[in-house]
Amino acid sequence: MATIKDIAQAAGVSLATVSRVINDGPKVGKETRKRVKRIMEEMGYRPNANARALVTKRSASLGVVLAELHDPFFAMLAHGVETVTRKNNVQILLSAGSIEQDTERRAIEILLEHRVEAMVVHSKALDDQTLIDFAKQIPGFVLINRYIPEIANRCVWLDNVTGGRLMAEYAIGQGHKSLAVISSQYRIDDPNHRLQGIREAMKAAGIDLPESMIEYASPDQEGGELAMQNLLATGAKFTSVLAYNDAMASGAMTMLQDHGISVPDDVSVVGYDDVLLAKYCRPKLTTLRYPIEMMAAKAAELALKYASAIQPEEGLTFKYTPTIVKRDSLTRV
Repeated sequence: MATIKDIAQAAGVSLATVSRVINDGPKVGKETRKRVKRIMEEMGYRPNANARALVTKRSASLGVVLAELHDPFFAMLAHGVETVTRKNNVQILLSAGSIEQDTERRAIEILLEHRVEAMVVHSKALDDQTLIDFAKQIPGFVLINRYIPEIANRCVWLDNVTGGRLMAEYAIGQGHKSLAVISSQYRIDDPNHRLQGIREAMKAAGIDLPESMIEYASPDQEGGELAMQNLLATGAKFTSVLAYNDAMASGAMTMLQDHGISVPDDVSVVGYDDVLLAKYCRPKLTTLRYPIEMMAAKAAELALKYASAIQPEEGLTFKYTPTIVKRDSLTRV
């Protein structure tokens, strides 16, 4: 494999000149630059990304820690990051945290071992102080889908309380007074915050939400089916179901239809996230749009910016709000 010294000898120039060409530096004539680049191509030379990053003061790679790799939501998150890294000619390194403390910590440490200084981290299991410590250690550390006041300027997050309130307000506004909720069994902030918003909206409307009308299961289609099966087994009466995410909503609709219950004529269903699945459910799913691709792109921009020694300003925060997407799975009663 050719080295920078081989290129310099073949081009008849100094090592410093080759280095300037590699890093798009000044003080190199047009013809010399052309000749060096041609020889680099002929000899198959590939610049060392980490060495180049030291010269240009820019991160050569961006690390992304996701909860899971197979979930469509996290595919959208990764795509949002990729739109930024592609523009900046930066490589993505992916690592999975699995919503477990040790796995999330190790995922971040693996990226550190690869000398990654720009990171977009989706962490739900690690405690606040551990993440604050990582933020002090890693120049381009940015959290997505989580808010920690001490590092607010490194957090890109969604207002899930407002999201829960919006979905309940919309169902109530369509005349629904008997609501059931299927939520995630993971003991993390997101389901708690969404449930808080739902409770607030229902309380404001003078509607009770007994614990018997809330079912918890895994946040996927199987979990949605199981949660709905459990609700039906209790004999509970409801006209609308508010689901933690679109996958659970889809599973719930399948279980309802398997029991001869029409959606939305008998029971309406509202999801959360607006992943691709929501458009192709039958009926098409009314849901809350989670602008995760936009948020991920913002997080990636911040991570690269901070890794380039431009540190975050105090007092900044990057909060996003979900919006209702009206489709066919909810009808007026």
